[in-house]
Amino acid sequence: QVQLVESGGGLVQTGGSLRLSCAASERTYSGNVMGWFRQAPGKEREFVAAISWSFGGTNYADSVKGRFTISGDNAKNTVYLQMNSLGPGDTAVYYCAAKYGYSSLARASGYDYWGQGTQVTVSS
Repeated sequence: QVQLVESGGGLVQTGGSLRLSCAASERTYSGNVMGWFRQAPGKEREFVAAISWSFGGTNYADSVKGRFTISGDNAKNTVYLQMNSLGPGDTAVYYCAAKYGYSSLARASGYDYWGQGTQVTVSS
């Protein structure tokens, strides 16, 4: 079993930045694709971004394009989410996930592994 551990969450003011990290346990590849999802109170879990280990291709939700950047370091088996120009709408618990398939990257049900989540709070 692969464990995913998120870190880097915290409280930031509107317009600020945070970088989230997701590391796989025991330096083990967790899948072909890793992604980030988020869930705000009273809302469904939504897709944020994904990256393919094999091809380096990335995919972003429209709401974060131009503000968030997903990247990976295969030597460290770690995926990052750089979040810039944060606003109150970005407040949520952010989850790291991994899957083996390359299709339907924005659908949470298709992912095989999940981290415990890290809280991001953007204040005004």
